[in-house]
Amino acid sequence: MSNDPQRIVVFGAAGWVGRAVLASLAERHTVRAVDIGPEAWKAYEDIDGAWEGEVVHGDIADYEHVSAAIQDMDAIVHATILGGGVRGSGYQTNDDRPWLVNLKGMWNVLEVARQQEIRRIVHIGSCQVQHPGGVFFDADVRRPDGSPYAVSKRLQEEMCRQFHAAFGLSIVVLRPCSIVDSHLGITKYRKPLEQQGVSAVCRHDLAEACRLAIEKEDIGLEVLHTAGLPEADQYCNAARGRQVLGLEYRGDLRRFPE
Repeated sequence: MSNDPQRIVVFGAAGWVGRAVLASLAERHTVRAVDIGPEAWKAYEDIDGAWEGEVVHGDIADYEHVSAAIQDMDAIVHATILGGGVRGSGYQTNDDRPWLVNLKGMWNVLEVARQQEIRRIVHIGSCQVQHPGGVFFDADVRRPDGSPYAVSKRLQEEMCRQFHAAFGLSIVVLRPCSIVDSHLGITKYRKPLEQQGVSAVCRHDLAEACRLAIEKEDIGLEVLHTAGLPEADQYCNAARGRQVLGLEYRGDLRRFPE
């Protein structure tokens, strides 16, 4: 594992996961934070405070913006998603914006990474912890649900697989389900946490997984579930994530009332 400081660009940096990623990376690396505009930073600024590092604003669906944002970087964390994650931003029948952000944006990041020979990409994917059909979720079992959000997340993952297969990009896909903050005892919607099941992961543990995935040497493609309770091991490959990355889940998810 490399402990050398790197230059890392984080897309979706102002979001629930992105803010935790910035905090995890900033102590060891030089970080460039990328999001759509100043308004995006207001969502969690009262919780996470102001980000004092480099900030770039722009549309991830704009190839030239993505190319400029990645310029001179060593690694990428891709945490951008539109729809499904923020209330009020769900998909409408004639709304092209989620597909442009989620899919065109993902393709832009991967294609620029290929051209600029970026050493490592970490993508925040999404998947259930427990398969509705009772199948164990290893890396080769895709999420089976068919909502627009689920389909776009699966297609993002497929793009990562394809760019690795076609061009040899070094990519880690992390598969969280329910992302909470066990430090503050809240959900991303600021609701108090209740007792957490096997699907939960603290956003700070997910951010730590991103940091470790950036720093780990000799990765081709890894698709890893992230779930904070050991009971999840019977349903998905969370144990492999701990093994490959050396990840320790520190979020105390058992302390919340029913």
